[in-house]
Amino acid sequence: MPEKIIKLMQGNEACVEGAIAAGMNFYAGYPITPSTEIAELSAAKLPRKGGKFIQMEDEIASISATIGASLAGKKSMTATSGPGFSLKQEGIGYAIISEVPCVIVNVQRGGPSTGLPTSPAQGDIMQARWGTHGDHSIIALYPSTVKEIYDTTIRAFNLAEKYRTPVILLMDEVIAHMREKIEIPIGEAVEIYNRKKPTSREKDYLPYEVKEGDIVPEMASFGEGYRFHVTGLVHGETGFPTNNNVIAEKLITRLVKKIEDNVDDIVTYEEYRLEDADEVIIAYGATARPVKSAIDLLREEGRKIGMFRPITIWPIAEKQINNVAKRVNRISVIEMNMGQYFLDIDRNAGKYTKVDKYGRVDGELITPEEIISFIKGGRD
Repeated sequence: MPEKIIKLMQGNEACVEGAIAAGMNFYAGYPITPSTEIAELSAAKLPRKGGKFIQMEDEIASISATIGASLAGKKSMTATSGPGFSLKQEGIGYAIISEVPCVIVNVQRGGPSTGLPTSPAQGDIMQARWGTHGDHSIIALYPSTVKEIYDTTIRAFNLAEKYRTPVILLMDEVIAHMREKIEIPIGEAVEIYNRKKPTSREKDYLPYEVKEGDIVPEMASFGEGYRFHVTGLVHGETGFPTNNNVIAEKLITRLVKKIEDNVDDIVTYEEYRLEDADEVIIAYGATARPVKSAIDLLREEGRKIGMFRPITIWPIAEKQINNVAKRVNRISVIEMNMGQYFLDIDRNAGKYTKVDKYGRVDGELITPEEIISFIKGGRD
């Protein structure tokens, strides 16, 4: 058995510890509630590990520095909350089209605008998927416990490096500020994935050349002797801009397919008491915790109900959700918004069964009692 350290840890602290375990050696950010502890702890811990921390003047500068550090070979991360996440969207689009791996943490708060700075919400689900303009795919992960924040942060870095893409880590204020006992593996017990480096000589290197059988290009770092161009414009294998519509179609299609064709590798989820269920609740993040309590209480009354919890929010676990939908009479999507994830669940599962929703947007966590009342018909 690998040796482990047992700690009482806050969610935001677990995020930093997971990032460092994954190899994070650069952080750029701007402090914003309720993610500020991530910046504070990164500032304290990174220099001791030989990494770099920089507090930027705003969120646009933060995502830009994060992208730049990744291009220079660093495993980089930034963290923010709702208003800052909105400001980062153009930079996220740049990272997508230029295929720059990085991790963007969004500890959500009530919105729109400044909203409810210290209260929980799950209002950035659709922004995580479609916040930046243009056709694209995205990987967004959503942990539900402090330990899962640690594990999922490591996985966010691994997926970013593997698919040369920004990865969004969505978190709830409730879990970010909660403290739970977690076990942290030491050393080799943590599986780490590093980006593929070119093996060709400098003059032969094409930064966006796709080798046979691999849809993700190799990635050299600035300063390693390779000369190449990076742009947010449509580009070919050389990295230089072009208006060629054939190249544009080929590029955008590949950027989408490198994620959508690998959903079996990317998608993770939890099933809770689904074996004999004839109705299912879909919930994620902090909301999944009271949902579990509600299910246990409803089971005591003889109700055959279970939960499907997506850990990978995007891309959606379409195959798994549809398989569940085909064997149950009802799916209820419960989330701290007015039905953002419900839209995609209904689009998929609605072909097979009834899909309804329950949301809350007042900055309070949904309670087991509310969930039970809704399931029994108390609110629609």
